[in-house]
Amino acid sequence: MQSNHLYKNADFKQFIIKFLAVFVFLYFGTFFWIGFVAPGGYYSEFASKYLDYITAIKNSLLFGTKTLLSFFGIQTIQFKNHIIRFVNGKGVQIAYDCVGYGVYSFWIAFVLANKSSIIRKIIWIIVGLFSLWSINVIRISLFLVSVNKNWTMPLGIDHHDWFTIVAYAVIFLLIFVFDKNNNKHKENKSVSKNPNLN
Repeated sequence: MQSNHLYKNADFKQFIIKFLAVFVFLYFGTFFWIGFVAPGGYYSEFASKYLDYITAIKNSLLFGTKTLLSFFGIQTIQFKNHIIRFVNGKGVQIAYDCVGYGVYSFWIAFVLANKSSIIRKIIWIIVGLFSLWSINVIRISLFLVSVNKNWTMPLGIDHHDWFTIVAYAVIFLLIFVFDKNNNKHKENKSVSKNPNLN
């Protein structure tokens, strides 16, 4: 019986090609798109006003950070240029490299490169993106607190690097769960189509 595990699948090369194609399109496409929505260069007012998903992600991160910190009684204020700070305290700015589009692109590329139904892919993409977004909100919240409390980063590692480490750890956990769940779904589907296997 042929194994359905990703690393043993006969279609692994096809998976790699799809994964790289989607990842390159999303990751480098984001850099290209920033040129349309940021003033200067190839700036497009229409794209900036209606299709600026990067700013939408930044705003959601600000909202998530503000909401999370409010649960702990910490009041924050938002300013232009995506800056959030403690009331009467220091602040941080959500820059483009804080958005996390690298890990988002990786996860979307992984899911789309796999064989599964459209509905299942959409569900898994949403689950993964929300998990990564939540980690980013926690990271930004902790960094804002550390700036105001004069904490140092553990092991001297930059907060961006900590986010990358934790985010990819979560991605590989999600990949394991996705692969296991996907294989189970395929096996159940195979059994239902071949009742004699029961």
